[in-house]
Amino acid sequence: MPGIETTSKPRLPSEVWVLVAASFIIAIGFGIVAPVLPAYAKGFDVGTTAVSAIVSAFALVRLLFAPVSGRLVGRFGETRIYVWGILIVALGTAACGFATAYWQLLVFRSFAGVGSTMFTVAAVGLLIRITPAPLRGRASGLWATGFLLGNIAGPIVGAGLAEISIRVPFVVYAVALILAATVVWWFLRRSTLAALDSAPQATMTVGQALGSPAYRATLASGFANAWAVFGVRISLVPLFVVEALYGSPAVAGISLSVFAAGNAAVLMVSGKLSDSIGRKPVALAGLLVSAGGTIWLGFTTNVPMFMAASLISGIGAGLLNPPQNAVVADVIGAKAKGGPVLAAFQMVGDCGAIIGPLLAGLLVDHVSYSAAFTLTGSMMLVAVVFWLFAPETLPREPSEHVAEVVANECGAMDEGPEVPTGERLAGRPRQPDA
Repeated sequence: MPGIETTSKPRLPSEVWVLVAASFIIAIGFGIVAPVLPAYAKGFDVGTTAVSAIVSAFALVRLLFAPVSGRLVGRFGETRIYVWGILIVALGTAACGFATAYWQLLVFRSFAGVGSTMFTVAAVGLLIRITPAPLRGRASGLWATGFLLGNIAGPIVGAGLAEISIRVPFVVYAVALILAATVVWWFLRRSTLAALDSAPQATMTVGQALGSPAYRATLASGFANAWAVFGVRISLVPLFVVEALYGSPAVAGISLSVFAAGNAAVLMVSGKLSDSIGRKPVALAGLLVSAGGTIWLGFTTNVPMFMAASLISGIGAGLLNPPQNAVVADVIGAKAKGGPVLAAFQMVGDCGAIIGPLLAGLLVDHVSYSAAFTLTGSMMLVAVVFWLFAPETLPREPSEHVAEVVANECGAMDEGPEVPTGERLAGRPRQPDA
């Protein structure tokens, strides 16, 4: 109608779907390698500690290289670092498949960790920048779902490949990574949204982000979530099933699948809710559900009860992840580069995944499994306190987003002389994000 300005409902850019597809390919490859890696390392006639070191080295290198990855993203842009990081992982993983000594496997796996943190920081940064603010929760949910489904399918494929040769999964993973890098490069090479990472933008520092109570809340929940999901769940659940419930390793594997099923069931719902009712209430619900399920794990006395607790824990983790990631995106905003902020968020999570199993393991040795799982759940309750004092960051009013800038500028091209996008944005005063 004349005199009334209408706005169309924001939609997810096609570039988001490209990242989701790539995450699925990458996760399948990771799932192919993860189950055979310990046995492969053991084949070099080393002890259990040396086998564990192969896994820990990858995580440690990710932790140490994260700040460098953040600076690389700020300098070269998300798309380049994303592709370079994937190719580095592909090279390191392929080399693992041809290792002839344990030290070579350790070096090659550590080298792959460098690329892993590069493409992780870059992918999240790109996802933040190209997604309209009101859809960040849904985009995060989609991206996480791609990884989750890939991790579920990967071990099934890996088991079949290992029957051919235990080295084959590493080569197949490398090929999958090259395919993912090709997908991203091909579909984003002419993307106006992705190309904007070369335009002059301010870089948000970690100190600036720490001034936000919302960002501090995500650090607390990210630490607790990684402690539980990527640390204690991997290190203690198999032992608890065998030693406390007198179950088989297969039962432990099924419990991990039950956790993943609960996670997958709510990821998309959580993303939509965090984009409608707000990030804070969904994150709080996720933390409370996850804390309850995790503490309950340590007090289960039979397998059916343990499976129920695993399902609830998975639901809690699925509720938490999309709003948590969306808040990090909201704090950074679309007009600033947030490589260092994203790297710090990743580092805190990696610290949780490293520290959690160590402290929980000490409690198991000196107190009980119940105490270990209670401590893990209590860390999530500590994070709840941070979230209670955090403001809601979901934008309630339409705000200029990089996608809208592109649309507006492309429309303006029909009305005036063409000016390169980077120059137009460079001359535009920086607007605060809602």
